[in-house]
Amino acid sequence: MGFAVSDELLGTFAPILVYWVYSGIYILLGLSLDNYRLHSRKDEDDKNLVSKRTVVKGVLLQQAVQAVVATLLFTVTGNDVEASLDEQHSFIVLARQFFTAMVILDTWQYFMHRYMHHNKFLYRHIHSQHHRLVVPYAFGALYNHPIEGLLLDTIGGALSFLLSGMSPRASIFFFSFATIKTVDDHCGLWLPGNLFHVFFRNNSAYHDIHHQLYGTKYNFSQPFFVMWDKILGTYMPYSIEKRIDGGFEARPTKENKDD
Repeated sequence: MGFAVSDELLGTFAPILVYWVYSGIYILLGLSLDNYRLHSRKDEDDKNLVSKRTVVKGVLLQQAVQAVVATLLFTVTGNDVEASLDEQHSFIVLARQFFTAMVILDTWQYFMHRYMHHNKFLYRHIHSQHHRLVVPYAFGALYNHPIEGLLLDTIGGALSFLLSGMSPRASIFFFSFATIKTVDDHCGLWLPGNLFHVFFRNNSAYHDIHHQLYGTKYNFSQPFFVMWDKILGTYMPYSIEKRIDGGFEARPTKENKDD
């Protein structure tokens, strides 16, 4: 008899595995593709205010909390999920659930993220931890203060799961996709043919702007769309320019940079 892994177990741990595998791919790419980096390797070492060892520990702590919350969530919603399994097989229903979950996650994260920047106490004591990474890199995507990890990512994910009505099986794919997208946004590379750059305006350059000093009050949206930044006037337009020393740089337009 084979060992069967439940959808709930996969829904809990697949995104964690995806996070480290996808981050590992970008680590390898970053070692050999200096001409596609948004910052030099020297800047990554010199400008960041936290060691990579500390970042790994912080991410593992957040993922442990997420795993506990996911386990509790699947346990509480188990009966409702079983009753609606037949409906989940419809492609149209799945597409609707995915889009709904994307909008819910984006909405929650935009307003929570923005508030953490504008509230001086929350920024100083909580959100500033993530901004110790002035030069983002892939496996630093989930490096946050534990309270921020719970409020922004874990609760946001729980709401998108509950309100979209998706099953644990569907959540495996949704949260793995959201994880890949978040890692991609922090990868620090501007690669040709990257499909995330083709289909999403919210990408590695867009989020890199936010990590710079002049962009901390702009580009709050994550991880999918830019609609709330556009609607509420916090969108900072930028262009991709080649650096003299190689690689690329996301440069904001003058009118925003001078604000």
